[in-house]
Amino acid sequence: MLDFNVPSFIIVLVFMLSLDICHADSNVNSGWQCSEADNSTSEKSFMINLGNLLNILTENGPLRNGFFKTTVGRRSGKIYGLVQCRGDVSAENCANCTRESVAVALHNCSKSKKVQVWFTWCFLRYSNEHFFGVWDQSSMARVNDTNFDDVSVVSKGLIFMREVAITAPKQPLMFHTAVLDAGQFGKRYGMAQCTRDIIRTDCSKCLDTQLVTFRTTIGNKRGWEVYGSSCSMWYHDYQFFSNISIPTNDGARRVSLQGVAIGISMAVPLFLILP
Repeated sequence: MLDFNVPSFIIVLVFMLSLDICHADSNVNSGWQCSEADNSTSEKSFMINLGNLLNILTENGPLRNGFFKTTVGRRSGKIYGLVQCRGDVSAENCANCTRESVAVALHNCSKSKKVQVWFTWCFLRYSNEHFFGVWDQSSMARVNDTNFDDVSVVSKGLIFMREVAITAPKQPLMFHTAVLDAGQFGKRYGMAQCTRDIIRTDCSKCLDTQLVTFRTTIGNKRGWEVYGSSCSMWYHDYQFFSNISIPTNDGARRVSLQGVAIGISMAVPLFLILP
């Protein structure tokens, strides 16, 4: 099941999978958003700039503690982009996830100038408009609608994730994991992370807003994930996160994407999610 919180501007959502009931963490495509088709994306200068941008993000994200933002081009041709991997993901998995995100963006949003792609382990975003440092409230919830939790655990879980949301903005990378002992009902595992271009106070607002907005959707579930443009949260009844921090100089591989970006020209059907 999906639940959406969409701001006043139009966002295009193409596809999103339901949560699988499996006790293992895997990197899956959680969804993507594309702006309306823009024929100017076929201009050579835009395609070259986009290829350069994606190449830079793919190369540098895993090398910079899993986060990197940059711009390519000048004046009206400038493109802004960032990539961020989950804080517990290794540099090698960060690099692989980034490449997968780029492939999805180029295939499914080839005519769009504003693109966001979420995988379980990473987030890719680029736009022809400046968005660095701006808290974006759009988010979407990913849940299994039949996986209900015991009534006695529901309130504990929400309080627990509230504490995770309070703690994450205070951490060096605005990333935090925690474990809740629910007694005879086992343990619950929580995680929260903000994109590192926004300030800590906005990170706190972002996570708080997600919990409030999706409370009725996630409140009684044993597992859920909320993905947003500026922050994301995860909650499961199994340990999905790893005790791994991203190294600063390991696991990344150089990938050239210029040719791929220039060569993509297929049209994609778009479905509007109205405010």
